[in-house]
Amino acid sequence: MAVVKKLISFDEGVARELERVSKAMGTTQKDVIERALDFYFDHTDAIMAEKISNEIREGKVKVHDADEVFKALGIE
Repeated sequence: MAVVKKLISFDEGVARELERVSKAMGTTQKDVIERALDFYFDHTDAIMAEKISNEIREGKVKVHDADEVFKALGIE
């Protein structure tokens, strides 16, 4: 996967904790941040899925049968 450079700033306490954790794990700060973000994104995916499921149950979002959609699009 391609690598993209980002410039980010942290509160001093977070920066110290990042340094401490990376040293304790024997890995780079970049790796710690990537792992943390992957975990966070998985967590937010679950939250969004639950929100969508609730909206479907409450009738706020309509779910269409795939066969009907394919037929309407001329894909059969």
